[in-house]
Amino acid sequence: MNDKSVITGKTRIYGIIGYPVTHSLSPVMQNAALQAAAVDGLYVPFAVEPDQLATAVSGLRALQVCGFNVTIPHKTSIMPLLDELAPSAVQAGAVNTVVNQGGRLIGHNTDGDGMIISLAKDLECGIAGSKVVLVGAGGAARGALAAFCRAGVASVIVVNRTLQIADDLANSFRACYPQVKLQVSTLPVQAELALSEVDLLVNATSLGMAGEKIEGLSLALLSGHAKVYDMVYNPTLTPLLSDAKKCGLKAANGIGMLVAQGELAFKLWHGMSPDEGVMQEALSCFYATQQRLDSL
Repeated sequence: MNDKSVITGKTRIYGIIGYPVTHSLSPVMQNAALQAAAVDGLYVPFAVEPDQLATAVSGLRALQVCGFNVTIPHKTSIMPLLDELAPSAVQAGAVNTVVNQGGRLIGHNTDGDGMIISLAKDLECGIAGSKVVLVGAGGAARGALAAFCRAGVASVIVVNRTLQIADDLANSFRACYPQVKLQVSTLPVQAELALSEVDLLVNATSLGMAGEKIEGLSLALLSGHAKVYDMVYNPTLTPLLSDAKKCGLKAANGIGMLVAQGELAFKLWHGMSPDEGVMQEALSCFYATQQRLDSL
């Protein structure tokens, strides 16, 4: 078993860059996985301001950091700074994982596939052939849409306050996936007309992190078999998930996606999957500790 308190010249360094980065739970679950796998490595957060991104990437390369995750606001802006982009990153238009291969920095995106894994595990939701409503048209939505198309959904309705942005997103995938029916809609009226037919509704926006509701989205119009997935994981119970429970709908937050994308990143860096459940358990312990501290 690797002892994280013993750091030597052989210890491999991994990390996450973002701004801010203090909220990230990746160090909690990645260090737990490193210890469980007896890997002589350490995963640390790096706060990188946007105007320092190029300098930071050069520094990570020079310091031979073996790999790192990328979070907001750098997921798109880092792309031209890397030596190579995997197909997953190109399709998603964003990078969340970088692998250092002998000084060459290769960008990947594990978010979309992490979401698909979480949907299957946490909601028992089969994606192939399903009808999806995707709320949002930003970077997270793009990664989700790419994953849905790869997984063989029947249709996706992209819902966004600005119709043109939603249409631009859908258009960027129509040529590559002509078999998937891609539509766009605005809130509230047009989206509500489509809700009764969908199998899955996914929130790919940040709405809910500060207790906001998604105005114009009535879950009461969903059919009883529909499922709801909120990529937001902090708080663990968002207004969207609360509404889903009131409507008797099966729903889940984004913790499973966080874990799954982290497991995929771990495999890219180490050539093996982490011990099953170790990242999930680390997060569960973290949340339990926080709840105890909050109650004092």
